[in-house]
Amino acid sequence: MIVVRVELHSAITRKVTEIARMRIRNAGGTKDIGDYSVETLRGRSRDQLDRGECQRGGEVKNYPRLRIHVWHLVARALIAMRYAGARELEEPGDLFAADEAAK
Repeated sequence: MIVVRVELHSAITRKVTEIARMRIRNAGGTKDIGDYSVETLRGRSRDQLDRGECQRGGEVKNYPRLRIHVWHLVARALIAMRYAGARELEEPGDLFAADEAAK
């Protein structure tokens, strides 16, 4: 499972506060192509988020695990849960294969 935590680091107090959390679970596929179950948790503090109550959920299907960076998986998860629009899908310049071929 991949856990994405969003933390606020205060420049004034130096306090670190977790304000959001997402879980991405492997739901099958192959070594190269994966399916994932995704969810964000309800709450704006670590105590609330630790309860594990689902805020929104979705699925990411046919994700090219090794071709593009994990941030694209996070973006697709947000799209699947309707936090962002479809325009946020991968761009050719973000593909690992394209970057390696250019070197």
